[in-house]
Amino acid sequence: MNKKLIIALSTVALLTMPFAAMAFDSGTTPNSVTLSVTQIINIILDFIWPIFAGFAVIMFLVAAFMFLTSAGDPAKVATARQAVLWGVVGVVVGLIAFSIPLIVRQTLGSGI
Repeated sequence: MNKKLIIALSTVALLTMPFAAMAFDSGTTPNSVTLSVTQIINIILDFIWPIFAGFAVIMFLVAAFMFLTSAGDPAKVATARQAVLWGVVGVVVGLIAFSIPLIVRQTLGSGI
């Protein structure tokens, strides 16, 4: 067959496919999901929380390893103490950040 004829037939077939698809009434979409802002925030926090907890555990394990390998050197012990201090600060800030949505919901009422 001629190349131009093949191109023309495929173009016509591709252009008519949307009309053929619109000929069928599929009704409502069975998997349509409507989420509220609260549900979206909960989904995001449920995803981030294990990552945060894992990072906190790793931070404290690294600080413990720094304590074990310091061998009594005051500079290394001071560095390990700083790592523990910043790990505690990170955990406290993370807990406050994760509790903000609950505080906002309690303050504004249960409608949110």
